[in-house]
Amino acid sequence: MKKLTGWKVLVLCLFFCSIVPVTVSADFWEMPNRPMIHDPSMIQEGDTWWVFGTGEANQNGLRVLWSNDGASWSEAPVIFPNPASWWSQYVPNHESNQWAPDIQYYNGRYWLYYSVSSFGSNQSLIGLLSTESIASGNWRDEGLVIRSTTSDNYNAIDPDLVIDENGDPWLSFGSYWSGIKLTRLDRNTMKPAGDLHSIAARPNHPEHAIEAPNITYRDGYYYLFVSFDKCCNGLNSTYKIAVGRSDNIAGPYVDQNGTNMLSGGGTILDTGNSQWIGPGHQDVYNQSIIVRHAYDAEDNGTPKLLINDLYWDAQGWPTY
Repeated sequence: MKKLTGWKVLVLCLFFCSIVPVTVSADFWEMPNRPMIHDPSMIQEGDTWWVFGTGEANQNGLRVLWSNDGASWSEAPVIFPNPASWWSQYVPNHESNQWAPDIQYYNGRYWLYYSVSSFGSNQSLIGLLSTESIASGNWRDEGLVIRSTTSDNYNAIDPDLVIDENGDPWLSFGSYWSGIKLTRLDRNTMKPAGDLHSIAARPNHPEHAIEAPNITYRDGYYYLFVSFDKCCNGLNSTYKIAVGRSDNIAGPYVDQNGTNMLSGGGTILDTGNSQWIGPGHQDVYNQSIIVRHAYDAEDNGTPKLLINDLYWDAQGWPTY
């Protein structure tokens, strides 16, 4: 398999610096300089936090941030400083940057799913990298996971890996078109090995604006977080986070009012505030942390990293 290598100086720092174990207790994680990121996914390896996000426009790769304390963040070299040659076979006119990565640990490896596409098109693919150690910077190219074409009624971007109550891996994905899809994965290849399920949509919305699924399992329920409405328009973005739940990973998912998410249901969790506009593309980590981006009204709409401790109310619904 092809390997992507780098980050040698960073690795030396991580292994030879003395690091104190991290405990972050604030509801809203304060940062001295909140980093720019879009579509973040976060994980902790040892004492180091890692955030992966969409690459900067008109530049190659996926962006990577790291932190020893969850507050002060540094930038690591991008993943895919050069595009993989096989992408153009499926998406000839893809953007130079890659989108919406999802990082998860399963079965002794870290799995990084990512999207290759162009804005407004569903000729897209989801690819996969894996590694035994994020800090090593040695990623193995696992190739194509799933793709969509202009003849499909879904869009193969915004991947999210979830492990069910039996320890089996599944992948949710989707953006606009007919909404959010879910497929079971093979434990060894981490690629589709089952039927494609539809689990959420917005059929009555004029643009079918739903994307960025994220599923987490807690106390007998699978919680499906999604982003409604428009991202990527800076201070004019209307992104917001919604959630529903199901006792079966394949659905049906319903919101707090009992409305099926396939019919446009979803309890709104976060609409932002006067400073943080259009929060979305959320990622829930360990049932207790939620990370997403929002556009900073005090910095010309720059997308920045927001992290909160996540809580659950007496009825088992997320809150913060």
